[in-house]
Amino acid sequence: MTEPNSRSADQTLAHELAIEQAHVDKVYAQLESAAASARQVEAESRAKFHTDRSDWVREEDGTALFERDAFAYQAARRLAILDAQHEGLVFGRLDFASDEDRYVGRLGVRDADYEPLVIDWRAPAAEPFYRATAQDPMGVVRRRVLRCRDDRVIGIEDDLLDPDDDNNLVVIGEGALMAALQRARGPQMRDIVATIQAEQDEAIRAPYQGVTIISGGPGTGKTVVALHRAAFLLYTHRRRLEQGGVLVVGPTDVFMNYIERVLPGLGEDSVTLRSVGELATDVLGFASQSVDDAAAAVLKGSLRMLQVLRRAVNEPLTPADLRLRVSVKGEILTVEASELSAIRRDVLASHKANRARPAVEKSLLDALWAKLPTDVAAVLDLPRDLFEEIVTSQASWVMFCNAWWPALTPESVLSRLADPAMLHKFAHGVLDDDEEATLMASFEHARGFVPDADNRRPAWTVGDIALLDELEAMIGPMPEQPETDPTLFLADGADVAEVVTLADKLTTRREVDPDDEGVTTFSHVLVDESQDITPMQWRMLRRRGPQASWTLVGDPAQSSYPNTEESRRALRDLIGKGQSRTFRLSTNYRSPAEVMDLAGRVIRSVLPDADLPAAVRRTGVQPRLLSSRPDRLGEQLGRIVRQLSDEVEGSIAVVTPPSRADAVRALVGTMPLPVGVSSRLVVVTALQAKGLEFDAVIVLAPDEIIAETPGGVRVLYVALTRPTQRLVTLDLTDGLPGAWQESLESPLSDSA
Repeated sequence: MTEPNSRSADQTLAHELAIEQAHVDKVYAQLESAAASARQVEAESRAKFHTDRSDWVREEDGTALFERDAFAYQAARRLAILDAQHEGLVFGRLDFASDEDRYVGRLGVRDADYEPLVIDWRAPAAEPFYRATAQDPMGVVRRRVLRCRDDRVIGIEDDLLDPDDDNNLVVIGEGALMAALQRARGPQMRDIVATIQAEQDEAIRAPYQGVTIISGGPGTGKTVVALHRAAFLLYTHRRRLEQGGVLVVGPTDVFMNYIERVLPGLGEDSVTLRSVGELATDVLGFASQSVDDAAAAVLKGSLRMLQVLRRAVNEPLTPADLRLRVSVKGEILTVEASELSAIRRDVLASHKANRARPAVEKSLLDALWAKLPTDVAAVLDLPRDLFEEIVTSQASWVMFCNAWWPALTPESVLSRLADPAMLHKFAHGVLDDDEEATLMASFEHARGFVPDADNRRPAWTVGDIALLDELEAMIGPMPEQPETDPTLFLADGADVAEVVTLADKLTTRREVDPDDEGVTTFSHVLVDESQDITPMQWRMLRRRGPQASWTLVGDPAQSSYPNTEESRRALRDLIGKGQSRTFRLSTNYRSPAEVMDLAGRVIRSVLPDADLPAAVRRTGVQPRLLSSRPDRLGEQLGRIVRQLSDEVEGSIAVVTPPSRADAVRALVGTMPLPVGVSSRLVVVTALQAKGLEFDAVIVLAPDEIIAETPGGVRVLYVALTRPTQRLVTLDLTDGLPGAWQESLESPLSDSA
C-alpha cells in the first residue's frame, strides 16, 4: 500500500473518499439535470395538443397527436432509465499510465460540454476494467472499485496492476475481489460487476452467434457471468436482441427471486426471467414450482415419454367398437370401427388434433359417400353437396363428431395417465411395471380431472409442465370459438346511450394467424444450471428459441438428472452443426478451501473426473460434521443456529431433504433465537439451494437428501458447496456417522 508519509491510514482513506465523493456528486448533479430536462419535455409534450373531442380529428391535429405521444414516450422512457440508475451508479475508476482516468458505471453520463463523466460498463472503453491483469495491465496502473450506498461513497478497494509505474498513486484495501467475497450475503445476489476477472470477462464478451457454453464448478461466478453476458449482448447487439427479447431461465422461483434485480440494476429491463416451471405460461396460462419425487422426476424428464404422449393423443375418448351410422333417403350408411381407426391414423399423420376437425369431417364424408350405392344415388338424383348437407344436418352426425373428435386440452390428455388401464395401454413396451406404478402414483392428483367453472386444475408439477407443453405442441391450441354478434337493438326501456368513438372508426379487427402456436419466442436464450434441464425440458426450451442464439451455464457434477447420455444427446441436438464455443471458469471465489476439500471427496466418490475449481481463500475453520437423535432435532438445530449467528454476520441456510422441509420451517418458526437472527435464517431444499449462496449452511440429513432427490450424491454436493464461510452437517442417525461419510477417508462426525 502506497501512502504519503504525512498522513495516517485513516486520513488517507478519508482524503480519497472525499475525492471520489466530489466526482460522484458531480455525476448525480448532471443526472438530475438530465432528469429535469426529460420531465420538461414530457410536460411540453402533454401541452402540445388538447381537444374537447367535439369534432373529427383533422390531419394536422393527427400529426400533433403523433408528435405528442412520441415525445411523451421517449421522455418517460428516459426518466425510467435515469430513475433506475440511482443506486450505485458509479462503481469503478481506471487510472492509466498516460495520466488519464476513467470512471465506470451502470450508465454513460456526460457533462454539459459532452465530456464523459461516467463510461457505461458495457462500452469498449470500459473493457480494461474487467480484462486488465498484472500480466497484461492494458495500460492500467490502478483499478479502483467504489462501494456506494445510494449516492454516498462508503468504501474503496484498489488493485495495483503495474507496480513499476504507480505514479505515487494511493492503493487502498486488499483487492476488490476478496473484499466482495468476505462481505455478508443478503437475500438477493450482490451486483459484483466490479469484481469480474479476466477469464469471466472473456466469456461475457464472446460472440452472440450459435451456442456459448460456460462451465465451471461451484463458486466460480457462472451465474454472475451469465447475467452480465445478457446485459452485454443487449448493449452490443441491441437492434437484434431488443426486438426479439432475451429469455433467462433458472431452476426455481427461489433462484429467480435471488437474481431478479441484477439485470435491471445494470440498466437492462428488456429481459424475461422465468424458472423452468414458468416456461410454458405463454401456452398453458399457469406455472408450477412443485417437484416430483426422484423416480417420477427422472421418468417425466425422459424422452421415452414422447411415445407415451403420442399414444395418449392418438387414442380416442370413445369406446373401441364405436361406429358412425347415418340415414340418407332411407339408406343406412355405416363406417365401421376399423375404418374409423384408419381415418384417425391418416389424419393425425398430417394434422394436429385441434386443427384437424375439417379434415376429419371431410374424410368421414368421403367414407360415407363411398358407402352409398351408385344406383341409389342415380335414382335419387343426389349430388355430393346435397348429400353432405343431409348428413351434416343430422343430430347423430354432430353427436358422433363431438364425441369422437373433441377439442383437446393438454391437461385433459395428461390426466388420462392417472387411469391404470389407459397408462398401461400407452406405456406398454416403453416403461416396465415398476415405472408405470411410479408414474401413475405421481398423476394420482389428476384422476378424473374435469376443469370446472373456476378453471381449477390439479397440482401439476414442474416435471408435468414439460409434458403439458409437449402435448400443446402435439395437439395445437384450442380452436377459436365463433363470436356471436350482440343484438343490434336495445331492449325496450333500456336507458343506454350508444357512443361511437374515433378509436371505433380507426380500429380494424386483428386477423388471427391460423399457424400461430401461441409460443413466445426469443432472440437469445440463457439457461442457468443447464445441467439440470431434462431432455423433455430441452424440447420445451427449444420451442422458445427456434432461431435463437444460446448461452448455457452449468456444471455436470451438480446435475440432478442421472441419465447423462440422454442429456448429452439433447445438447447435441440443440447445438447441431452451428457455431459453438466453451469457456471453463477454473477459480472458486465463493467456497473456502476447507469446504471444497470435503465436497470434492464426496463428489469424486461417484464422479472421479468431476471438474473441481481451485478455491482461492481459506477461513481456517473446518466443516463440522455432527450427528443427533431425531427426537432432539429442535434442540440441536437451535443451538447450531445460535452459534453460527455469532460467527457470521449474514445469511444462514438450513438445507433439508424435501420430506422434511415443511416440518423444519415450522420448527424454525418456534425457535428461541436472538433478535435479528430470524430475518437472516432461511430453510430451503437441496434443489432450491441451487445457484444460491449463504454465509453459513447447515446441511440436514445428508443421507435423506441423497435418497429423495434425483441426482443423489450430486445434489448433496450442491448443498455442501453453498456456504461462503461456515459449513455444518447434521446426520439424524442416533449419534453415528451418516452413510454418506463412507466416501471420506475417515468418518468425521461428532455427536451434537
